[in-house]
Amino acid sequence: MSRQIILLNLEKPRKKDPEQDLHWLCNSFGLSSGRDIENTANRIVMTLLDNIAENERVSSEMIAEALGINLSRVNHHVRNLVKAGLVYREKRLLYLRGGSLKAAVHEMRKDSERMFDELEAIASEIDRQKGISNR
Repeated sequence: MSRQIILLNLEKPRKKDPEQDLHWLCNSFGLSSGRDIENTANRIVMTLLDNIAENERVSSEMIAEALGINLSRVNHHVRNLVKAGLVYREKRLLYLRGGSLKAAVHEMRKDSERMFDELEAIASEIDRQKGISNR
């Protein structure tokens, strides 16, 4: 499965506010940028967090109903959340990777480190083949 991890270095919110912090986190991962002018990705993550905290089973249908938006829009954003590695889907249910937001971010960090290790190994091999020495 391919992963697309986007990292944007954005200024953190100055005040502690769970909604603003989540908005910053989603924006930092590029999850709520572009055409998402209604911050649907943020709203989906917040709904997922709220329902996981209550130990409920969470589905795309449930999120669509809770937010009053079309299921196809929810599924579009869920696919992006899965692709980024924040969320995973098992059958019809959605879960935060690692069971918590912190664990999901930690797993995403490990994903990016593995990606960079592979890139570095290939770059080193290309340098070696081309006779380029490391300075």
